[in-house]
Formats: sequence, C-alpha cells, structure tokens
Amino acid sequence: MRYIALSLFIFVITVPAFSKTIEVGAGKLYLTLQSACIQALPGDTILIYAGTYNNGDFIANLKGNANAWITIKAAPAELVVFKGGSQAFQMSDPEYVHIKDLVFEMQTANGVNIDDAGSFDTPAKYLIIENCHWKSMSATGNNDELKLSGVDNFIVRNCTFSNGSPGGSLIDMVGCHQGLFENNVFTNGGSNCIQAKGGSKDITIFRNKFVNGGQRAINVGGSTGLQFFRPPGANTEASSIFVHSNIFIGSFAPFAFVGAVNCEAINNTIIEPDSWAVRILQENTEPGMLPCGNNTIKNNIFVFGNTGKPAFNIGGNTSPQSFICSNNLWFNPDNTSWSGPNTPVSEPGIILNQDPLFIDTSFHISKDSPAASKGENVILPVLDFFGFDFKESRSIGAVETEKSTSAFTPVIKRDLIIYPNPASDFINILFLNEINQFTAIITDVQGKIVSKIDSKNVDKIYVGNLSTGLYSLSVNGVSSSFFKK
Repeated sequence: MRYIALSLFIFVITVPAFSKTIEVGAGKLYLTLQSACIQALPGDTILIYAGTYNNGDFIANLKGNANAWITIKAAPAELVVFKGGSQAFQMSDPEYVHIKDLVFEMQTANGVNIDDAGSFDTPAKYLIIENCHWKSMSATGNNDELKLSGVDNFIVRNCTFSNGSPGGSLIDMVGCHQGLFENNVFTNGGSNCIQAKGGSKDITIFRNKFVNGGQRAINVGGSTGLQFFRPPGANTEASSIFVHSNIFIGSFAPFAFVGAVNCEAINNTIIEPDSWAVRILQENTEPGMLPCGNNTIKNNIFVFGNTGKPAFNIGGNTSPQSFICSNNLWFNPDNTSWSGPNTPVSEPGIILNQDPLFIDTSFHISKDSPAASKGENVILPVLDFFGFDFKESRSIGAVETEKSTSAFTPVIKRDLIIYPNPASDFINILFLNEINQFTAIITDVQGKIVSKIDSKNVDKIYVGNLSTGLYSLSVNGVSSSFFKK
C-alpha cells in the first residue's frame, strides 16, 4: 500500500540515529523520572516501569524538537502510579514533549504542574498529554489536578479526571493558547472541571463528558491578578474558547462566561444542572478589562428542571445584550407549562419545552425528536460527541440522530495520521485504510476554514501560508490536529 510504505520511509529518515530508551523503575538505571529527564535528548523515550512513585520530581528545560519529540510513557501493559506528595511532578519550560499512559492520585498541591518558569515571552510549547488518568486529590483548597501556566500549542486527549479538590479545578489554565481538549471524561470536579483564564485564548473543548462538574463544569474566564496575565496587557480573561459537542450531566452550572469575549458553546447537551444553565459574570473589573460579551450559545439541548434558579445568571459589569443565542432546545421535565428561560437577547429558532426524545442513556435522539435537523448551519463542530458527522441539516445537541429507522449505521472510521507534526511547509496525510479520493478541510482554532482541497491520489498538502498555531484537518469526516510552526 502506497501510503503505508511512504510512512515507514519517512519514519526511518526522521528519527535521529542516536535516539535511545531510558528506563525508570526498581532495578533500572534510573529510579526517578527527574533523574531520567536530565539525561534525555531529542528523540528519546523515557519508559517507566510498573510501580508507585512519590518523588515530587522537578523537571526543567526538557526539550525535544520538531523532528524528534521526547516521549514519557508507561512500559507496555504496566501500571505506573504517581501517588501522594505535593505534586507528581512539575515541568518548567518543556518543548516537544509527549506524555502518555500514566496515573496520578492523592497529591496535596497540584497533581501535575506544567509552566513557562515565569518567563512569559518563552512559553512552554508543543505538548501532548494522552491516555493519562487523574484519580483524586488529597486537598481541599485551590488545588488542581492539572495546572497549566503559560503553555501554548498543546493537546490533552483520551484522559480521565476525577474527584478534584473542592476549591480547585481538574484542569486550570492561566495564559494558555492554541490548545485542544478532546475525548476526555471529567467526574466530580471541585470548583471547575476546566478553567481558562489569565488571557487564555484559542482553546477548543471538544467531545468531552462532564459528570457532576462542580460549581462551573467549564469556567470560560475567571479572575486573575494582572501580574499573571499572559501576554501582559491582555484585556480579557478568556477569548476564542470553543465549547463544542460536549455532554454535561449535573454540576451547579455547565458553563460560565466570566470576563470572556468571542467565545462559544455550540452543539452541546446539558442534562439537569443543579442551579443555573448559563452564567454571565465579570469578576475582574480592573481598568481596561473588556466586559463579558460577544459570546455565542447555539444549537444546545438544555434539560433544565425546577432548580429554584433562573436559567441565566447575569452579573453586573457584563454585556449580556451582545450575546448571540439561537436554535437551542429548552425542556423542563418538572413543568410542562414552563414559559422558558430568561435569555438576555431574542433567540431565533428556539424550541421551548418539547421533550428531546432521547432513546438511550448516551443521549442519542430519535429521528422524531424536535431537535432533529433543527440546528443552525455552522462550520464547526464537524463531528458529534461520538465522532460521527453532523448532517448537512444538523441536529441540536451533542449527538446526531440515528442513522436509520432501526439502528445506527456506523461510519467507516479510519485512523488519520499527519506528519511531520509540527509542520513547516507541507503536511503528509496517511490513512491506515487506503483512500484515493478525499475532501480535506483545514480550520483554525476559531473554526474558520483556512484551506479546502478536493483531490485525488494526493497525500501532501501545502500549509506554508498558515500562521503559527494549532489547526484541525478533517478528511472525509475523520479529523486530527497538527501544529504549524
């Protein structure tokens, strides 16, 4: 197969000849992750063997490069647990690092802390965290399972986060940019599951599940001291944060816009929050800060019962009249004569107090659902919660309708590999199942289409005209992400 052969050839010529595997564990040369990282060079793999680690490692300046990432991972089929201590590890100023298959629990400060070492002009960058599991915190204050400060161009995917500190976040970002959270599960958050503040921008939160997410399952914004903003002088806590195709069950509020501008929540499913459905707040009132406004809430299903609270909680110093709300379905199972939410603006396309007709506990909707094919046509998200295409006449909510009258007809899913990643001038695309004709769409983190290619027998795409940042490539309905350097 032409694509696979090409992939193997590229692999051979791009992996440095000096790459090595550094083993960590009982009976190995290195007993701690910190000691192994001191020896690591671009292209190396740090392989951690089964055991419980509680060293609280500090890792500084761990740097791979665009052609040779450094990988930190558990040995195959072995359980590696970082347990207890103030933190599992702190990683300062890393670049091109891939972390996978690790477990964290019972830390007293932050579970994992990744930062820019306080050098705001040189962020930590190009990080991938996947298949990792945060099980619990042993703290009650403002302590986070994953703390990211000054991190740019990163992906967190296929991870689980649970049982957070009551006063903290499962993931807390301060001044982070160009990031993607995809296909993660969050359970029993503290104050928040995901918080993006301190000038955070261009973050996509896509196809995640939030169960009992705490006070605000997603806090789009927050309250940050001006000295911690990245970049300095940013005038919003958060901007261009995209909440797409997620499922929320419980929490006091599924999402709050707090000093946030130009953010959006599109095609989500929200099931019975404890208090409010949406919060619009302004906690940072320092001079020059823009009021919370110009945000979009569209194509969402809200199952919102009698909580004793209004659907929208609107605070002072905000600009609720600048919000865009449309094509949301609002259903109150406790009151079939409910008059509807206190939406701060007119809402075209609203569907009021009609049962969305879920057909299972995964929140698939019936083809007869009032939400079926009633969503506003938008560019993103392309995929629903389960990774299937939204139809051309998309439905409201995180999950598209059944594919036929009797059963779902699965889409043929193919693994899509993009290399090199990060890319300079060209990206190569590889399907593990050969495909000869495709439509490729490249979008930036704001959802704007920057390139569209209809091609036959092409496996290379020019990206040299794109700005530095994180992009999504969708080919025949299958998506993956890449960095442009």
